[in-house]
Amino acid sequence: MNLLEKLRKIKERFDQVNEELSDPANQSNREKVINLSRERINLTEIVSAYENYRQLLSNIEGNKEIIDTSSDKELTDLANAELKELISKKESMEEEIKILLIPKDPNDDKNVIMEIRAGTGGEEAALFAGDLFRMYTRYAEVRGWRVELVDISETGLGGIKEVVLSVTGERVFSDLKYESGVHRVQRVPETEGSGRVHTSAATVAVLPEVEDVQIDINPSELKIDVFRSGGAGGQNVNKVETAIRITHLPTGLVVQCQDERSQLKNRQKAMKVLRARLFDIKVKQQNDEMSAKRKNMVGSGDRSDKIRTYNFPQNRVTDHRIGLTLYNLANIIEGDLSELVEQLKLADRTDKLQANAELER
Repeated sequence: MNLLEKLRKIKERFDQVNEELSDPANQSNREKVINLSRERINLTEIVSAYENYRQLLSNIEGNKEIIDTSSDKELTDLANAELKELISKKESMEEEIKILLIPKDPNDDKNVIMEIRAGTGGEEAALFAGDLFRMYTRYAEVRGWRVELVDISETGLGGIKEVVLSVTGERVFSDLKYESGVHRVQRVPETEGSGRVHTSAATVAVLPEVEDVQIDINPSELKIDVFRSGGAGGQNVNKVETAIRITHLPTGLVVQCQDERSQLKNRQKAMKVLRARLFDIKVKQQNDEMSAKRKNMVGSGDRSDKIRTYNFPQNRVTDHRIGLTLYNLANIIEGDLSELVEQLKLADRTDKLQANAELER
């Protein structure tokens, strides 16, 4: 199927989606309306490109007709000059359209639940988990996103055993989804007297937030415990039972939230995390079923993979998935992730373009 035919079929589907959205019979089906609206948004840019591309092809044919039929030399010279520009524009437009035709990740526009856990390395790993927490929080501030703490377990020396946070804003998952995996740090710990470099690790999980309609949770399958919050937080937080722990009995998943003073707000936050984790399990099962297909290089999200090394003595950050090394660790650890994110997006897009080209051969 050539490019123009692909675009025609997408335009047909776009028109069909508009008809279904206008059909009163569908208005009572909330899930269907949400899915159709999202599909329409995703198709709009491609359909706009199709209209521009079709007009460009028409202009090319018009210039060719003038060249073939006109006896006016001045007019044919102008048509020839314009034709070269139009053909060049056509080639660049086709490349742009190929990028637009890469299947969109349906989760890209979603907010995320981010979980950071200290891995191997004892207290140094906990300190590194705290560094990552601050790095992502500062990056979120730069992007204008909102960060809400869901749960945190700190160590006595200022490190973090585990932290769960909610990040909301524009296309959060699109930027943060590549952060899932094992992050490794190489540096001299403050407690190391001999100056020897230690290697420690922390894991990051980035889960898209999901709506109730995507994950059906049976209330009878939940065990909910209420308890008093621990740590700092004021008299009310520590004396009143506001903290929530939810256990999903079929899977054994346990989620807790004690950050809010309100039991209801803690419960809402905990349910948000539970839905995200259950959705993550569901997606992994679907991916396992499709494991025979080519796996995307960058966006696999396998948290057992070592994805990045932060080497403090050399001020170096290396992303092992794409072989990228940057010598500005000091800025990156302070939240300047823009170059890393853009390079990962570019590698992901290139990989998918190559995969599409192989399928078309």
